[in-house]
Amino acid sequence: MRRLPATYTRPHGTRYLLATYDVRADHLCGVSYPRQTWEQVLDFLQAVRRRYPDPVRLHIVLDNRGSHKKHEVLDWCAQHRVRLVFLPTYSSYLNRIECHFTALKKFALSGRYFPDHAAQNAAIQTYLRYRAAIKPSEKRH
Repeated sequence: MRRLPATYTRPHGTRYLLATYDVRADHLCGVSYPRQTWEQVLDFLQAVRRRYPDPVRLHIVLDNRGSHKKHEVLDWCAQHRVRLVFLPTYSSYLNRIECHFTALKKFALSGRYFPDHAAQNAAIQTYLRYRAAIKPSEKRH
């Protein structure tokens, strides 16, 4: 496989992976967005909310990014039984999802060149489907 040298220009921009980790079900999922504005955050939270029955209160751990604290996001969460738990600054290690990103980077991204964002997102989604298919007894934590 051809490895390209590092560059510091991003002619096609960057992408943001918004992801959730269901601790009880040991399920990791994510969606790639071109930006991480409050609209994208709200869209993602709404998609997460649809996966669980209405009576279930969701507790979602987040960092302190401004788009997570926009009043439209907070109002929607209050109306839909979603509690946002904000981590203290410089403490991402407290978020249980962070350790799963290491495996995602290793198996889906490291040492690979992607011609575009669609190919990169396909590799990420392939890894997430692979991880979801593994039986709980076979997963190593």
